[in-house]
Amino acid sequence: MTIRTSTADAPDTLRPWLAALHTSSARLAHTVSALSEEELQRPSKAGAWSIAQVLSHLGSAAEICTALIQRGIAGDERKPMREELEPVWNRWNALSPLAQREAWHAADARHLQLLDSHEAPQKQPVRVPYFAGLLEMPVYAGYRLSEQSVHAWDIEAALNPQATVPAPETRLLWQRLDLVATRFRDADTLTRLAPAQLALTLTEPATGMMLDLGAELHLYPCEPAEPAGVLSGTAEAVLRLVYGRHQSTDNIQVTGTITLDDLQFLFPGF
Repeated sequence: MTIRTSTADAPDTLRPWLAALHTSSARLAHTVSALSEEELQRPSKAGAWSIAQVLSHLGSAAEICTALIQRGIAGDERKPMREELEPVWNRWNALSPLAQREAWHAADARHLQLLDSHEAPQKQPVRVPYFAGLLEMPVYAGYRLSEQSVHAWDIEAALNPQATVPAPETRLLWQRLDLVATRFRDADTLTRLAPAQLALTLTEPATGMMLDLGAELHLYPCEPAEPAGVLSGTAEAVLRLVYGRHQSTDNIQVTGTITLDDLQFLFPGF
């Protein structure tokens, strides 16, 4: 697995992102298909949400995103407004756990089918009026894969403590990890820790990088000249740390003036 970071949201073509979305969705469907209503109400790894509530979140987002893609296909550049989203969320929240699972599966399938229909190179380019702005399809799919892969892990890890984000999804999500780290860091913690540079040593695969803590936060594909410390671990474990999903069983080591606790405060997740 080759790790690549970029300040771009999600470069390349739609195909690898769409394939990963299909794979992750199919895996999650297999994971939850036989769960009882009681099991669906078990806590997930996503804050206070149950497993069913994570499925509801993914399903309502799939419904909303399907409508946004259709809006983009029609040339409508209006961004989503809260007043049009709240009725969707309320309808999903009112469903029973079993109904949330069924509705997630149907909404997810419709979303993927629409993406499939616009994957062919001869299709006219579509810009999706997403929450982050007008996005080309591969960039949009990167945002969606972040939601899909990480929330799938929230469910899978609640059922199996050894669950990980699969390597192909980890590789893709690393391409946009700088974007996630920059946008979803705790400002007060960054102010407290900065200025500092951490050497980031990935053990699987072996890669040297830098976590730069300054007025802003960025990941760079180079090693710092005078690191304040070293953060080492697998690409998958470090990815989850940045997404606010560190597990005590993760083999992550932090040495120097910045601690693992500091990094968990820095990356609270979402």
